[in-house]
Amino acid sequence: MPVKYTCQGDDISPPLAWRGVPDGTRSLVLIVEDPDAPDPEAPVRTWVHWVVFNLPADTGSLPEDADRNGYPEGCQLGLNDWKRANYGGPCPPIGRHRYFHKLYALDVVLDKLGTPTRAELKSAMEGHVLEEAQVVGTYQKK
Repeated sequence: MPVKYTCQGDDISPPLAWRGVPDGTRSLVLIVEDPDAPDPEAPVRTWVHWVVFNLPADTGSLPEDADRNGYPEGCQLGLNDWKRANYGGPCPPIGRHRYFHKLYALDVVLDKLGTPTRAELKSAMEGHVLEEAQVVGTYQKK
């Protein structure tokens, strides 16, 4: 991943775009996570960097620095592992980490979740995922 999107850069979200959302999609969910924390040679947990849900089904992208440049209307944010409802860029303490950007197409809009954690959101998504796509970036501190 480019330094710009990490803790060593501007720590802003990257621009993301997608297409081919399946018929019947009512909302989209984006979760960005690092399964290599704290050390890729001895991972202990998955670190959550960004939780975005209730993206309208016709949304095809998120802008660079979505926290500043805006999210689509109706979109909501969940908590990352810094306990913040925004993007937190890669900042691996050791080694090269993988960052999975997972997009889920749901057959529902998720109501009354407040500001959920990834686990709470995944629980609410159960039985509603039509399709999933992902892209993986890597980063190692300079």
